Amino acid sequence: MEISILTICYLVGSISFILGLKMLSNPAKARTGNRIAALGMTIAILATIFLYRDEEGNRLHNHAWIFGGLLIGGIIGTLAAKKVKMTAMPEMVSLFNGMGGACAALISIVEYDHLVKPALKVLSYAEQNDTEFSFSIDLSTMPVIILGLIIGSISFAGSIIAWGKLNGKIKDFSFPGQHIANLTLLAIILALGVWLWFDPIAAPRFYLIFALAILYGVMFVLPIGGADMPVVISLLNSFTGVAAACGGFLYNNKAMLTGGILVGAAGTLLTILMCKAMNRSLKNVLIGSFGGASNGGASGVKSQGNYKEISLSDAAVLLTYAHKVMIVPGYGLAVAQAQHVCHELEKILENRGVEVDYAIHPVAGRMPGHMNVLLAEADVPYDKLKEMEQANDEFGTTDVVLILGANDVVNPAAKTDPSSPIYGMPILEVEKAKNVIVNKRSMKPGYAGIENELFFQPKTSMLFGDAKKALQDLIAEIKQL
Repeated sequence: MEISILTICYLVGSISFILGLKMLSNPAKARTGNRIAALGMTIAILATIFLYRDEEGNRLHNHAWIFGGLLIGGIIGTLAAKKVKMTAMPEMVSLFNGMGGACAALISIVEYDHLVKPALKVLSYAEQNDTEFSFSIDLSTMPVIILGLIIGSISFAGSIIAWGKLNGKIKDFSFPGQHIANLTLLAIILALGVWLWFDPIAAPRFYLIFALAILYGVMFVLPIGGADMPVVISLLNSFTGVAAACGGFLYNNKAMLTGGILVGAAGTLLTILMCKAMNRSLKNVLIGSFGGASNGGASGVKSQGNYKEISLSDAAVLLTYAHKVMIVPGYGLAVAQAQHVCHELEKILENRGVEVDYAIHPVAGRMPGHMNVLLAEADVPYDKLKEMEQANDEFGTTDVVLILGANDVVNPAAKTDPSSPIYGMPILEVEKAKNVIVNKRSMKPGYAGIENELFFQPKTSMLFGDAKKALQDLIAEIKQL
């Protein structure tokens, strides 16, 4: 009877994961979807602790250790989630994703030890007593153990490197022939995995695979440029999902299997969509690495000419007497925590009869959906967020585009300069508008490390300063008109 109840609990958990993921597609239901999925996970965890029995009928024990770990992890996760800034959210996603990969790798290590330890004891006894020995090992789970180890280790190491690169602690690194070296290393890992499958009584080989997979995860992410990090985060997320699904196979845990498949599939689809949004193949992202140190940053870019600044009073007049304004949020907006002030500006302009919308590029910010989450935090109505294609159709009838910290996603070089590293990437075509106001701290290049020719066009004006302070001053100027 308990097994039936456990199966039902896993089914409830699996359904809640699917419903929660479905509800995440709607900002109005996203929070509820998160809660439903969390409730399903809680049910699956408690059911496993209290109802699971192994093949010999034994229940889980050491409840003090289990709940101690849950309590400590829960406190750390809650505090981290409450204190994290929106600008650091991509880093947290990478870090938590890495922890998931590490858990999957540890599961493989534990299960390998459980599988081969009896055989190793027989082998050791036979060698010590100079006797013949015989034993059998169920090799059916070995491929899953090996895959879980390799994918989980790569996901863990790669996510930690991504975390370091996002917070600026780790710089891009590459050397001539690195991609060939990486592919060679991956081939060696896979070859050792196949060898271990057919000859599992080789613990040193198992841990060699573990070490090489960690090394590959590091070398895999190190050369990838900053502008490609949103795609890399999505890809590593899918890796973690696949590794978790391997754990679900090992334990015959339907909820774990379903969750892993959902994460793996969602991460893969998101990676494909991100590549499509950048008009690049996944191979090009992993090998091309635009936004890395190899591009030379601004120093390697030819002079674009002069730019012009705009005063706060002139910007206020331009916005106040416009019929239609489009706001383009970017990472600079997130850094300044200016989303609430931006929403206030939007409401003030609308009260004066100005139509205000937001243009959202799919890869704006440091992770998929970064800008959507940022604006949702400020209670910006979702119907005001225009996707790239729709926004591009409307820029021609827009009086003023206000760019807040965005850079690479509005760079016309993606359309006009075949030598540019971002050439071919779809962008927000803000240059179609009658006037463009760009708020930046300075003229430094964006995350891709290249100059933006938009800043030097005749219809573009620069409004320098912190986004939050600039918007607050702009609001004060508008109120005086």
